[in-house]
Amino acid sequence: MSLKLTSPAFTEGGRIPREHSCEGADTSPRLDWQGVPAGAKSLALIVDDPDAPDPAAPRMTYVHWVLYNLPAADGGLPAAVRGDQLPPGARSGLNDWGRPGYGGPCPPIGRHRYFHKLYALDRVLSGLDRPSKAQLEAAMAGHVLAEAALMGTYQKGD
Repeated sequence: MSLKLTSPAFTEGGRIPREHSCEGADTSPRLDWQGVPAGAKSLALIVDDPDAPDPAAPRMTYVHWVLYNLPAADGGLPAAVRGDQLPPGARSGLNDWGRPGYGGPCPPIGRHRYFHKLYALDRVLSGLDRPSKAQLEAAMAGHVLAEAALMGTYQKGD
């Protein structure tokens, strides 16, 4: 079985519910994963939006959530998980608001795509202190055993 990432909140390509956006409670959706490969020592999760600021003319990828050193086992994260509720050993990086934790969809214009990307790593990452997405990706380089993605969409007013 290959690594798979799902959510009961939305399907692949489906609409992310308002409660998980800046127009709602701005809480993270529940995420479930299975098929973590043997030999994985930790998992990392990055949620980002490549359509910022306008899907018709994207200029940047906006980062909404950075997590690493999640336990390397089939499982997941509950909805509305806060930093103090992460599994033992798990750590938060910084999103593009400059803070740790989840920041939900809040597109200024149009319907954006939000990619939830899960990585199985062959080691537990050390030496990081609230890394950015780029810093986490650099630390993961050469250590990714498998990856999975789940894409949802959001447009204000949904």
